[in-house]
Amino acid sequence: MKKILFALIVVSTYVLPQSVGSQNILALQNSIKDIKTEKDFDKSAFIPGEGSKKSVGLAILFSAILPGMGELYADSYSSGKYFTIAEGSLWGIYFGMSTYSGWLKNQYIAYAASTGGVNTQNKGSDYYSTIGAYTNLDEYNNAMALQGSFNQMWDNSYYWNWKTENERKAYRNLWSSSEQARNNLRFVVGALILNRIISVINAARLTAAYNKRQTAEVGWNVSVGLNNVQTLPTGLQFNFQTEL
Repeated sequence: MKKILFALIVVSTYVLPQSVGSQNILALQNSIKDIKTEKDFDKSAFIPGEGSKKSVGLAILFSAILPGMGELYADSYSSGKYFTIAEGSLWGIYFGMSTYSGWLKNQYIAYAASTGGVNTQNKGSDYYSTIGAYTNLDEYNNAMALQGSFNQMWDNSYYWNWKTENERKAYRNLWSSSEQARNNLRFVVGALILNRIISVINAARLTAAYNKRQTAEVGWNVSVGLNNVQTLPTGLQFNFQTEL
């Protein structure tokens, strides 16, 4: 009897783990069938670049603030650098012309005071424009009287007198040069605006192209299998394959 009981214990010790192990493997195989299919996976987790789109609005804002920065944001500064260079050059021209215009203005005001006897206190741009067209205050007032524009006549606080025609012309040339330089600033401002507009359009285009590249269709599949090696515990094996 003792021998029979010993034999039953040995057999049960061997058969029971095998049965449990077989049930675990069978359950594992059945669970594989329940794994999520391709449509259930978060595709952005496996596609390089997916979810890293860039904002066209931000690209437009950056280029509006500083041309070329929108292109830099879109990873295409090779073209954006030219807008940045143009921006810096135009601002340099603007400040240079503005400084030159201001210097000429100081020159014609000083010339009017020293040569024409002008009192420069509280005199506006219209006054400095007018005194270059007339020899003196009397000539100007006579012209206004003949036109019937009595309300535009000036008193002696607006006195000036060019002794010669050459003095008047010299003043007029200084005033004209200053005004020309100041008017040219408008073209520079226009160029600055145009540079921004072109950069904004280019940045928006490049950002859209960047996003298109990021969302390019990617083929991929997932496979699952059992890793059943005699010397190792049974486990799952996942395989991911992507193809641009």
